[in-house]
Amino acid sequence: MNIDVFNGDADGICSLLQLRLAYPRESKLVTGVKRDIGLLSRVVAESGDEVVVLDVSLDRNRDALMRLLVNGVEVFYMDHHFSGEIPSHPGLKAAIDTGANVCTSLLMDRFLGSRYTAWAITGAFGDNLEPVASEAAKTLNISARELHDLKQLGICINYNAYGNDICDLHIAPDLLYKELIGYRSPLEFIGDKPQLYEQLLDGYAQDMLSAAQIEACFETDSIAVFMLPDEKWARRVGGVWANELANRRPDRAHAILSRNRNGGFQVSLRAPLNNKTGADELCRQFHGGGRKAAAGIDNLCEENIGDFILALQAKYP
Repeated sequence: MNIDVFNGDADGICSLLQLRLAYPRESKLVTGVKRDIGLLSRVVAESGDEVVVLDVSLDRNRDALMRLLVNGVEVFYMDHHFSGEIPSHPGLKAAIDTGANVCTSLLMDRFLGSRYTAWAITGAFGDNLEPVASEAAKTLNISARELHDLKQLGICINYNAYGNDICDLHIAPDLLYKELIGYRSPLEFIGDKPQLYEQLLDGYAQDMLSAAQIEACFETDSIAVFMLPDEKWARRVGGVWANELANRRPDRAHAILSRNRNGGFQVSLRAPLNNKTGADELCRQFHGGGRKAAAGIDNLCEENIGDFILALQAKYP
């Protein structure tokens, strides 16, 4: 049995698209909302099975990974989040790079010899790596308008993954992947399914308009903290709005807090684009994780918000 495990955001989806376009294979899909990163705990596999894991932290899935390896499962693991120590095991092939200017889609593009670079660029735009994505696009013969379309699609696929659960999303990530896998280029998808593309664009635009009305609950020259209402649009928009704010003020760190189902807060944190370090370290202090430039916390208790803001000020003085 083949099992593909992937983050439901743009980077996870675009990574798997490239891999399965290059190596088509019937597989069971395991994914979820962007913050549902403990995905390997849902995998049931045995000796002889092959599992691909894309764009989820090895450190957050370590126990489940070791269980699969001990059971004789072959695992290919590609990611760019904090991993901790990578296990040495004959059943594990790992391609992990935690650099601030790389994402899993770009790692997959490198791994496949740049066979589906347009999808890699789309994933990179979704991960808010705009300069890197734009530079990679120079290898393609596309117009400025087509580059803009890749950027918008990446942002919208990424935006679609945010929410407490699948019912918050416009389209479940596995269904969206199935809509996209038939196209060797994202531009082919946009031309062939304009209604679905417009659905993603319209949803994104409406939610961003709502977010634009929210003022910071705490801000200095170096950090800003925003608290969103307990509504579906707010749960969807947190991550992409954090990216937008980071692009607007590259010298400032931004934290977006929204209510979760546990009574606490989900946090999306972006380090300053001019200093893409430390977001993962800060979030790990509060049992979160991520990467150097962008990280998050699944459940920040209300009584710990003050401590989080103090830690944010200390990290980005």
